[in-house]
Amino acid sequence: MKTLYVECAMGAAGDMLMAALCELIEDKETFFKQLNELFCGSARMEWQPAQKCGIGGTSVSVKIGDSAEESLDVDMGGPAASHNHDHDHDHGHEHDHNHNHEHHHDHHQHHHHHHDHDHHHGHEHSHHHEHSHAPVNLDSIADSLQKLKLSETVKTDALAIYRLIAAAEARAHGTAVSDVHFHEVGRLDAIVDIVGVCCLMEMLSPANIVVSPIHVGSGHVRCSHGILPVPAPATAHILQGVPTYGGQIRGELCTPTGAAILKYFAQSFGPMPAMIVEKTGYGMGKKDFPAANCLRVFWGEGYGQAAPAREEVAELKCNIDDMSAEALAFACEMLLSAGAKDVFTVACGMKKGRPGTLITLLCDVDRVNEFAQLLFKYTSSLGVRTCVHERYVLQREIKTLDTPYGTVRVKISGGAGQEKAKIEYEDIAALAKNNNCSFVEMEAKLTEECT
Repeated sequence: MKTLYVECAMGAAGDMLMAALCELIEDKETFFKQLNELFCGSARMEWQPAQKCGIGGTSVSVKIGDSAEESLDVDMGGPAASHNHDHDHDHGHEHDHNHNHEHHHDHHQHHHHHHDHDHHHGHEHSHHHEHSHAPVNLDSIADSLQKLKLSETVKTDALAIYRLIAAAEARAHGTAVSDVHFHEVGRLDAIVDIVGVCCLMEMLSPANIVVSPIHVGSGHVRCSHGILPVPAPATAHILQGVPTYGGQIRGELCTPTGAAILKYFAQSFGPMPAMIVEKTGYGMGKKDFPAANCLRVFWGEGYGQAAPAREEVAELKCNIDDMSAEALAFACEMLLSAGAKDVFTVACGMKKGRPGTLITLLCDVDRVNEFAQLLFKYTSSLGVRTCVHERYVLQREIKTLDTPYGTVRVKISGGAGQEKAKIEYEDIAALAKNNNCSFVEMEAKLTEECT
């Protein structure tokens, strides 16, 4: 089972993650060419070899016009301050601080924020924005992602990561998610970082992703709202439930973008699992510290029994006794298409002896409000009950196989001593129609070919 281990000894930012992951693929030139074509000149990604403390790796920068956002660490004094004096606190994590007010600078550690703008998010968030573009909200981000020529998987992953950031910014600033605004250039920076990482994750398709405890740094960082403690409030909110530590380095090492990407993709956090390493990648930050400012990834085959991943999932329920079967079916279809993890119905008895239907929906915890609104929109319910559950899930990957009857996708899952494989229903049904046979006959033929 392909395993990816992400070592965050110097924190994480979007550009560092992209740089490290691109070292695992065969053709970086083609990848960045295709990524640049996606944005049609509105943003330009560049990669170059880089070294930190004698270690060779890759650095990624994103250029957007001639604008520049700077995020600078602030020396407030203290016993550890001298560690970084010689480095101008430009800790190369070009962290985008999303601040929901007019410029979600996407505090994402977008190292690629080097945007020729000198995104030296030196962690001092004095985002020198010389661009007066209008702010955009999460709906605008979703619209922008839909317009890009990306797979549905990448679009879904990227938007989910943005939702984590928006929810954290809303919590940090005491506003609703709908009131969080992303500045135009900061938005592009973040989209490029997030889309780049999501594309690489799709290309690699790891079955197991483990992330080390995350070094967040210490001290203070300057942003448009003033001087904030490290980790910044949005980052701290995203990393709730994730193992982190501060250390002696003064500066912001983990940005909201880096934190959100890791929290979304990680199946577990902890030490490096038993694995046979095939490749190692180094994503370099823009600044220098006494320690090598890089994020390291290990790629290879998992060795031994993988543990099931543990995650939180929200459950929403409502009872219906006045909708037709057709209307209920349509509601379930729309909820699934909106990204619910699962939607199912159970017959139930309601007051006054009426037969009714219990609708249960599972979704990501940060999307509870969104799906509650959709349940009110598509059903006749006047109330929705919610709760959060912890669940264990097997690690999953999709493999595409060629058979004499056509190409099929096979979902492979494993963990807790179990290994399972199942051919996707849609593929069996399509091939059954094409080959003029029953579903059961085609399933049997494909199973024989795929085992």
